Amino acid sequence: MANTNTKKVTKKDFYGMIIEMATKNGRNDIVEFAQHEIDLLNNKAGKSTLTATQKENENIKEVILTELERIGKPVTITELINNSEALNKYTNPKITALCTQLIKAEKIIRVEDKKKAYYSIAD
Repeated sequence: MANTNTKKVTKKDFYGMIIEMATKNGRNDIVEFAQHEIDLLNNKAGKSTLTATQKENENIKEVILTELERIGKPVTITELINNSEALNKYTNPKITALCTQLIKAEKIIRVEDKKKAYYSIAD
């Protein structure tokens, strides 16, 4: 059975290993090449921008946080949607998915009571 806890080795990791080996062997040309490749990977990673949907979702998450603060008590997704003019145009699954992202970001908390999930601002 394979160990699923092992870290995936990335291109950047491989180039780092190449730099270490090339440095030990005095191969500055290989070091320069590998460093250039790492720089290209860093530039590529830095250019990632949010899509229109991701931008909209970020705005919706801000509204969710604002509305939870305004309501001031734990509420279900349905209650959140019904008590907010800004959120009532979105579906329950969409708001639930965005709340899940906010939970992972530790901005809100989810508590279950009698098989119902309640959401509120994290302390």
